[in-house]
Amino acid sequence: MKTVIFAAIAAAVVATPAVAQDAAPFTGPRAGVTMGYDKIGGEEGFAYGVTAGYDLALAPRVTGGIEVSLGDTTVDDFGLDVSRDLAASLRLGFVATPRVLAFGKVGYATTRFEVDGDGAGLEGVRFGGGLEFAATPSTYISAEYQRTEYEQNIGGRDAAMVGVGFRF
Repeated sequence: MKTVIFAAIAAAVVATPAVAQDAAPFTGPRAGVTMGYDKIGGEEGFAYGVTAGYDLALAPRVTGGIEVSLGDTTVDDFGLDVSRDLAASLRLGFVATPRVLAFGKVGYATTRFEVDGDGAGLEGVRFGGGLEFAATPSTYISAEYQRTEYEQNIGGRDAAMVGVGFRF
């Protein structure tokens, strides 16, 4: 019986390092492109853009970082053209497996709305979350949901985005 217990403990100790997750594949500078579904008010469209960011390891399985994005959309709501979207966010990630990072983010967004050539930018809070898959040591694929709540209680924006990017 003692041999079985000793063998089980030895197997657990030897296997433990293989279970430990490392944040390293999800740290450093990154840049990518995104595209997906966009809904503003009652209108739906196609969103696309670019992102850049930098992530640090805060703990063995936790990352934190910043992200900026610039995008556009095809949403046109009864003559109201929605154009340039600029956002800056903080990200917090958790390494779920050696190749998958689950993350949440919150930040500031400004979107330009134009009517007959006259435009104005609306500001708001953007928050969301998603998954990032390390396809190779320097390439990732991402999927995320974003919600933007604009100022003056005018409503919000929902986007489901997928992307591909590179870490440097």
